[in-house]
Amino acid sequence: MNHEYDIESDFNKKYALLTRRIVRLLSENSRMPVAEIARKLHVSRTTVKDRINRLETQFGMKYTVEINEPELGLNHPHLIEVKFKKKLDLEKLSAALSQSYIPQVAFTVNGDYDLVIYANAFSEDEYVHWNMAMLVELSEYGATWHTSEVAHRHLGFFPLRNETIMKSKLDDNSKMMLIRLNGNARLNFQQLSKMLGMHFNTVKYNFDKLMKAGYIKRTTVSMDLVEGVSFMTLFDDYTPTKGFEASSAMARQAIKFDEANPLISRYLLSTTLIGSHTLFIMSAFDSKAAAHRCGLDYHKEMYAKHGAKRSEGEIGKLLLGRLPIRSVDIKNEYRTLKWTTEIDTSRSTV
Repeated sequence: MNHEYDIESDFNKKYALLTRRIVRLLSENSRMPVAEIARKLHVSRTTVKDRINRLETQFGMKYTVEINEPELGLNHPHLIEVKFKKKLDLEKLSAALSQSYIPQVAFTVNGDYDLVIYANAFSEDEYVHWNMAMLVELSEYGATWHTSEVAHRHLGFFPLRNETIMKSKLDDNSKMMLIRLNGNARLNFQQLSKMLGMHFNTVKYNFDKLMKAGYIKRTTVSMDLVEGVSFMTLFDDYTPTKGFEASSAMARQAIKFDEANPLISRYLLSTTLIGSHTLFIMSAFDSKAAAHRCGLDYHKEMYAKHGAKRSEGEIGKLLLGRLPIRSVDIKNEYRTLKWTTEIDTSRSTV
C-alpha cells in the first residue's frame, strides 16, 4: 500500500508562512510579547499585531494555559466514547454535562460513535458517582457507554474548565489567577492586578509561584474548529504480542511527522488507554479521505498482526469546553511509551 503521510495539507497552503509561524510561537508560549515575536520573525510589531487580530477573528484563537492535572489533584482522567440509539437533544445534553465540574470537554462525532467526553475528577468516588449519574441521564437515548482510563499521554492536552479549577485545593488567590489566565493567558501583570484587585508585586509573586510549583506546564493557544479542516478522532483496540514495540515504532513514523510551520499540527492528541479501548488519537486533515491516505490507514496496517480493531469519526459540534487546536513541534512533544515482553526481576516495582 502506498502511504503518503509526508504530503502537505491543502489547508496549510492557504495561509501565509508568517501567519503560521506566529501560531507556532503563540502555541509554545502565548505570553510572548509582540515585540519579541516581531524580532524573531524579522517583521514590524504592527504587522504582528495585525496578524494576531486576524487569527483571533478568523479562527477564534484564545490564549489559555496547559495545566498539570495531577499537580492540581486531578488523578482520574477518562475518555468516554458513546453511541446512541435515539436522536440526541443536544441542548439538554449540554446542560446535563455542565452540571458537574468533572467533564472537561465534550463533542459530537459523525462516524462509528456519536459523542466523546474527556473527564477528570479529584477522587475516584466522585468520578464513579458522576459516571453512574450520566448513564442514568442518557438511558432514555439508548446510550452505549465505553469508558477508558487515560494511562499515558503521548501528545497534547485538553483545556480545563474554570469550574474544575475552583474545586481544587489551591488558595483563593492562586485559583482566581489561574482562572484569569485560563481565559486569557496574554493578560499582563498590570491587567491582572486591576482585575484581581491585587498589588502588582503580589500578582507577579503568585504567577511565579504557580509556574515554579508546576501547576502550569506552559501558556498556549486554542482555536475553534477551522472551516475546511476535517478533525478526526479514533479509538483503537489491539493486543500487544511479540513484535509489538517494532510495530509501534513504525506507526509513530506517521504520527510524529508534521509539515513545516503548519497552521494546525496534524496530530493534536494521542493517549494510551486502559479499559474499553487501548488508544485514542485526534488529528487534523483536509478531509476524511486524506486522513486515511496520509496516516490513519498506515497506522492501522502496522497494528494489523496485533488484532487491531478501530472505531472512528469526524468531530461535529463542540458541546462543552475547548479543543486543543494549535501548532506544536510534534517530534519534540511526543512522549514515547516503551513496551517490553520481558519482566525485569531486579526491580521491586512494575
